[in-house]
Amino acid sequence: MCGGAPHNSTLAASMTNVGAPIEVSVATEATDELARAFAKLIPQLSGTAVPPDVQALADVIAAPSNTVLLARDGAHGEIVGTLTLVMFRIPTALRAWIEDVVVDSGARGRGVGEALTEEAIRIAQSSGARTIDLTSRRSREAAHRLYEKVGFAVRDTNVYRYALPESKKAG
Repeated sequence: MCGGAPHNSTLAASMTNVGAPIEVSVATEATDELARAFAKLIPQLSGTAVPPDVQALADVIAAPSNTVLLARDGAHGEIVGTLTLVMFRIPTALRAWIEDVVVDSGARGRGVGEALTEEAIRIAQSSGARTIDLTSRRSREAAHRLYEKVGFAVRDTNVYRYALPESKKAG
C-alpha cells in the first residue's frame, strides 16, 4: 500500500437504499475468497479482461504503488466491490490514479461505488496527493454521475494509448 494507513470505514445504508451497511477496507493479502470475488467482478467491468488469480492478486497487493480497496456487504461480509488506487512519485508531484472500479450488479444503487471512491480520496489526500485522475468509458453514465457527485470534473485533455504487441511470459 502506498502511503495511506489501513482504515476501515462504514457507509450506513441510507433511507432510500435498502440493505446492510457497506464496509470498506484495504486488501492486505491475496486469498481464495478474494480471487473468487474478482472472478465475479472483473467480467462486469470488462468483457475482455481475464480475472486475476491468487498469485496475480498477490502481486497487485504487494506493489508499493497500489492500494486495493474492498467493499463488503455488512450483513454477510461478501465482497461487493473493489477499486484500485495507484499512487506514484514523479518530479512534479505525487500522482494518484483510480483504476478498475467495479461494483457487483446486485449491489448497485447502495452507495458502494461512492464509499470506495471517498475512501480512495481520503487515502490519496492523507498521502499528499494534490489531485486524483481516472478515466471512464463514455457508456458508463452511472459511473460518471457518481464521479461528479463526489467532486471529479471532466478534464479537457486527450488520452492516448499505445497498444504493445502481446509478449510471451517466460515460463
